[in-house]
Amino acid sequence: FPVTIGLADSRDISKNISVSQPEIPFVNYQETLISAFEEIATQYPGNPAVQFNNKILSYAQLNAHANRLANYLIGQGIKPQSKVGICLERSEQMIIAILGIIKTGSSYVPLDPNSPIARRQLILQDSGMTALITQSSLLTELNTENIIAFTLESIDSELNKEPNTSPQIAISPDFPAYVIYTSGSTGTPKGCIVTHRNAVRLMRATEAWFRFNETDIWTLFHSFAFDFSVWELWGALLYGGKVIIVPFGLSRNPEKFREFLTTEKVTVLNQTPSAFYQLIRADESAVGDLSLRYIIFGGEALDLQSLQPGLEKYGDKKPCLINMYGITETTVHVTYRPITRQDLKAKGSFIGREIPDLAI
Repeated sequence: FPVTIGLADSRDISKNISVSQPEIPFVNYQETLISAFEEIATQYPGNPAVQFNNKILSYAQLNAHANRLANYLIGQGIKPQSKVGICLERSEQMIIAILGIIKTGSSYVPLDPNSPIARRQLILQDSGMTALITQSSLLTELNTENIIAFTLESIDSELNKEPNTSPQIAISPDFPAYVIYTSGSTGTPKGCIVTHRNAVRLMRATEAWFRFNETDIWTLFHSFAFDFSVWELWGALLYGGKVIIVPFGLSRNPEKFREFLTTEKVTVLNQTPSAFYQLIRADESAVGDLSLRYIIFGGEALDLQSLQPGLEKYGDKKPCLINMYGITETTVHVTYRPITRQDLKAKGSFIGREIPDLAI
């Protein structure tokens, strides 16, 4: 039966709240991120897949670029189940690198250029990566001894010579897809190895709630070294939608970002609560209609009362506000909870109930 799990004091309203739980969906545990993506790329070849500033890649173009990179890396000796680092500024090249690496059967290890050099160096040394894809301007900051470093500038002409067909690599659902490091707020950062199976099942197990599709427009708002980005990226690419990479400066300017959401007609927005509170304040004086279907929270406890201006202005149906809870080790999200106006009367941060194929 429907269950609500509340943090702090939810006694006043918990008896009146339920979260509908669909039947446990069929999840094809033999899918990989690559098999699922390539099926979508075949189904929607002309659909826009990735956008950064004024550059847009279709699914066919994104797939071709990723195939060239994968074939190049294989030719350079990258073997399945290797770990390959990515240290790139935010752009479409970052997405090509992610796809290209996992098409080799390897896992990607993100190093955010905006993070401290000490953290990046720790990940380089601790992860056991065999290679790194980066830019010349960023390479000089890192000690890459015993690591093969490929800079985009140096391999660009070589990539153009590679075939744009998928490499013939057998990728198991149990192969690691990525290694994302925790914040280290309680000690030394630790790398969490997540398989294709776990990443795909997150999307499939929540389909009945969200029904993401080829008309959705997502933002890649978060650092690709933060696991929320996994949800943002594959939520778009496994359903034929478009993901827009938000430039770093824009992500730090709530007024400009609110304007961006209107102009780009974004339908799915993922936010940490602290970032969203700033967006709510910017929205008070903003003009232009939002196209949002969902605003999905994660990464921090949600202060319900801070949502009051938004709920009063838009209601709780369009967009739907969803609170999700999880940690890097459990593949982004574990629980799901729609937020309603009624919740403003409560104290605490409701995290809801488990995703159908999980237990809490």
